[in-house]
Amino acid sequence: MYTSLFETVFSDSFYSPMKTVYVVSESQLEEIKREQRKDELTNLEASRKKLEELYHSRIKIINERENELKEELKALAPAQDKADKT
Repeated sequence: MYTSLFETVFSDSFYSPMKTVYVVSESQLEEIKREQRKDELTNLEASRKKLEELYHSRIKIINERENELKEELKALAPAQDKADKT
Protein backbone atom coordinates (compact mmCIF):
# COMPACT_ATOMS: atom_id res chain seq x y z
CA MET A 1 0.00 0.00 0.00
CA TYR A 2 0.90 3.63 -0.23
CA THR A 3 2.79 5.16 2.73
CA SER A 4 2.64 8.84 3.42
CA LEU A 5 5.65 11.11 3.64
CA PHE A 6 4.95 11.54 7.35
CA GLU A 7 5.16 7.79 7.95
CA THR A 8 8.33 7.47 5.90
CA VAL A 9 10.16 10.23 7.78
CA PHE A 10 9.26 8.98 11.22
CA SER A 11 9.71 5.28 10.54
CA ASP A 12 13.18 5.82 9.03
CA SER A 13 14.35 8.02 11.88
CA PHE A 14 13.81 5.20 14.38
CA TYR A 15 16.03 2.85 12.41
CA SER A 16 18.84 5.21 11.53
CA PRO A 17 21.46 5.96 14.17
CA MET A 18 21.17 9.24 15.95
CA LYS A 19 24.05 11.62 15.45
CA THR A 20 25.19 13.87 18.25
CA VAL A 21 26.78 17.21 17.61
CA TYR A 22 28.89 18.90 20.27
CA VAL A 23 29.60 22.59 20.18
CA VAL A 24 32.79 23.64 21.93
CA SER A 25 34.86 26.77 21.99
CA GLU A 26 38.26 27.02 20.36
CA SER A 27 40.00 26.93 23.72
CA GLN A 28 38.07 23.79 24.73
CA LEU A 29 38.93 22.18 21.40
CA GLU A 30 42.61 23.00 21.91
CA GLU A 31 42.48 21.53 25.43
CA ILE A 32 40.86 18.34 24.11
CA LYS A 33 43.54 18.04 21.43
CA ARG A 34 46.27 18.66 24.01
CA GLU A 35 44.87 15.92 26.28
CA GLN A 36 44.62 13.49 23.36
CA ARG A 37 48.25 14.17 22.43
CA LYS A 38 49.34 13.67 26.05
CA ASP A 39 47.48 10.34 26.18
CA GLU A 40 49.01 9.23 22.90
CA LEU A 41 52.50 10.19 24.10
CA THR A 42 51.97 8.28 27.36
CA ASN A 43 50.86 5.21 25.41
CA LEU A 44 53.86 5.44 23.10
CA GLU A 45 56.26 5.72 26.01
CA ALA A 46 54.68 2.70 27.72
CA SER A 47 54.86 0.72 24.47
CA ARG A 48 58.51 1.63 23.99
CA LYS A 49 59.36 0.59 27.55
CA LYS A 50 57.59 -2.74 27.13
CA LEU A 51 59.31 -3.41 23.79
CA GLU A 52 62.72 -2.57 25.26
CA GLU A 53 62.11 -4.93 28.18
CA LEU A 54 61.07 -7.71 25.81
CA TYR A 55 64.08 -7.05 23.60
CA HIS A 56 66.50 -7.25 26.51
CA SER A 57 64.90 -10.42 27.79
CA ARG A 58 65.20 -12.07 24.36
CA ILE A 59 68.84 -10.96 24.05
CA LYS A 60 69.55 -12.53 27.43
CA ILE A 61 67.95 -15.82 26.35
CA ILE A 62 69.87 -15.81 23.07
CA ASN A 63 73.17 -15.11 24.83
CA GLU A 64 72.56 -17.92 27.31
CA ARG A 65 71.79 -20.38 24.52
CA GLU A 66 74.85 -19.22 22.56
CA ASN A 67 77.08 -19.85 25.59
CA GLU A 68 75.52 -23.30 26.10
CA LEU A 69 76.24 -24.24 22.49
CA LYS A 70 79.83 -22.99 22.72
CA GLU A 71 80.37 -25.09 25.83
CA GLU A 72 78.89 -28.14 24.12
CA LEU A 73 81.16 -27.61 21.13
CA LYS A 74 84.18 -27.36 23.41
CA ALA A 75 83.16 -30.59 25.12
CA LEU A 76 82.65 -32.33 21.79
CA ALA A 77 85.90 -31.12 20.21
CA PRO A 78 88.30 -33.27 22.28
CA ALA A 79 86.12 -36.35 21.81
CA GLN A 80 86.04 -35.75 18.07
CA ASP A 81 89.82 -35.25 17.93
CA LYS A 82 90.32 -38.66 19.61
CA ALA A 83 87.95 -40.31 17.13
CA ASP A 84 89.81 -38.73 14.18
CA LYS A 85 93.20 -40.04 15.41
CA THR A 86 92.07 -43.66 15.58
